[in-house]
Amino acid sequence: MKYSIVIPIYNEQEILPELYKRLAAVIDKFDGETEIILIDDGSSDNSYSEMQEIHKRDKRFKLLRLARNFGHQVALTAGIDSTAGDAVILMDGDLQDPPELLPSMIDKWKEGFHVVYTVKRSRKENILKRLAFASFYRLMHAFSAISIPMEAGNFSLLDSKVVGVLKQMPERNRYLSGMRAWAGFRQTGVEFDRDARYAGRPKMTIKRLIKLALDGLISFSNAPLRLAIYVGLASACISFLGAAYVIYEKLFTNKAILGWASTIVAITFIGGMILLTLGFIGEYIGRIYDEVKQRPIYIVQDKVGFLD
Repeated sequence: MKYSIVIPIYNEQEILPELYKRLAAVIDKFDGETEIILIDDGSSDNSYSEMQEIHKRDKRFKLLRLARNFGHQVALTAGIDSTAGDAVILMDGDLQDPPELLPSMIDKWKEGFHVVYTVKRSRKENILKRLAFASFYRLMHAFSAISIPMEAGNFSLLDSKVVGVLKQMPERNRYLSGMRAWAGFRQTGVEFDRDARYAGRPKMTIKRLIKLALDGLISFSNAPLRLAIYVGLASACISFLGAAYVIYEKLFTNKAILGWASTIVAITFIGGMILLTLGFIGEYIGRIYDEVKQRPIYIVQDKVGFLD
């Protein structure tokens, strides 16, 4: 039995010693060989130096250093591509994903589940961030073409069969939770209470959350494109009702109909809806352009602890 744990790192020098302490204590009790792959996603602090010290102390910790910051989902992808385990565990490096939950996830895997995702019962974050995450998951649940569990993020265990499927999916704008759900297989969830960050500032800002939402929504749904149909129908209905009102006022009342304000409002409304629709279409076209360029998803600068 072999386990692989994939952890992306971005400016986490303050957390890495505690992460090593807690993770090592957990994996020492595993019933098989374990490799931990730490991916430095273009950190600007001393995270990579700290990662090198951890590797010198414990050879189970292997290092990947990306040439620049490629983003959280791509860093996870780089780690997944380098794994050799029968079970692969994805988790964040800020200790909001507790290492102590790993044995429970492994138990579920041994019961025959191919994917064991985690579901957050609660979050120790400010109300704005909690509201943003809740809105994100509800949006994905409502519009995605596949069923993505609510509050199920990247923290998960994947069987090697599922990992093999993910390695065959070359898209560049990646949403791994959606890709994991799309792959199918037997899946189950494990609930936990998500802790606050151990130290440092949160890396998942509202801006990054919006980008992740767009990646997930556009990758797994054509609902934004269908919005053009609904906007067109709604605009036509409003225009028809407006025309009927104008005819009624003209034929059956003596009220004067002021044209300037209503004309400007109508033009502004229609123009805004057209630009919104074009924006969604442009988002899809831009992503098609990214895909056809066929550039590498990531570039590895250094590898430490791997045989090849």
